[in-house]
Amino acid sequence: MSTLVLYLLCACTSFAITTATLPVLRKTAANAFLDVPNELKQHAGNVPVLGGCGILLGITGSLILIRLTTAFPSGTLHTLRGVIIGGGLIFLMGLADDLKKPKGISVPVKLLIQAAATASLIYYGVAIHAFTSPWISYPLTFLWVVGLTNAFNLLDIMDGLCVSQAVVCTLGLAIITLPSEYVYVNFAALALLGACLAFWPYNHAKKHKIFLGDSGSNLLGFLIAALSIGTGYCEKSDWGFLAPLFILAVPLFDTAFVTLARLIKGKNPMKGSNDHAALRLKKRGWSAPLILLMFSLAGVTANAFAFMLTHCCIQIALVLFLAAGAFGALVTRWLLRINTDL
Repeated sequence: MSTLVLYLLCACTSFAITTATLPVLRKTAANAFLDVPNELKQHAGNVPVLGGCGILLGITGSLILIRLTTAFPSGTLHTLRGVIIGGGLIFLMGLADDLKKPKGISVPVKLLIQAAATASLIYYGVAIHAFTSPWISYPLTFLWVVGLTNAFNLLDIMDGLCVSQAVVCTLGLAIITLPSEYVYVNFAALALLGACLAFWPYNHAKKHKIFLGDSGSNLLGFLIAALSIGTGYCEKSDWGFLAPLFILAVPLFDTAFVTLARLIKGKNPMKGSNDHAALRLKKRGWSAPLILLMFSLAGVTANAFAFMLTHCCIQIALVLFLAAGAFGALVTRWLLRINTDL
């Protein structure tokens, strides 16, 4: 089979497995994993939070199928092991957090597990390689992976918001990396894309609704963070290595904004509050579909910038970053003016 057919098979298999397993998970194991409404999450009734499990099964099943039907290039599976081991640790951490709701597991324990998952990536060669010194590369890898793992968890504040951003980021990553020789990134990204597309309708369903849970949102953040640094971007532009900043611009912006908003109010940045950008827009009177649309359009635009960055000269690269920075500053100023205490 051609490579393109294998890519499509990988995405479709992941989609099919996730679609098939989500109803089963919801019926058989949901009672132990429920999201209870509170002042931040105002959904109707208790909702199962095993969506991440269905996504994990879809990704794993599709990659196993591809492994059994193809011959991966030498070294590919070695690298993929780091992603699988780290993803498994993050998933189990989130599952334990879901099980212990509403209190959850402590922040130090989470950071310890996230550090161990990042260490598995580094051990198997998945790291930020823009800097040759490990004293710079490894700490940056830790900050990148842990930051994005938690960024996607923060995004999971509204139906469809986290998974829609995962779809946009993964699709952008796949489009940018498909021409590259990093085959495992291509297959893993498409498997993740297929699983997210299968889960997305369940996140909006009224009768059979299911949430990602911390296990799912953390898993999405970790996998996308790992895949974004597991490929090359500099074949045509020396500035391409900065493309992940645009690919994941929306989750990064949202986390930075929430942190800033809480610090301005003198709140603990690690403690939940209604300072999220999406919740501020809702307070402004925006509907949930409009918020999802605007976030998605912002993500698509940022990924278009990422694509241009992998093909442009330094002058255009500077223009892209200046434009993004100016727009981000204006949006931040506008959002901070929305009173969330009313």
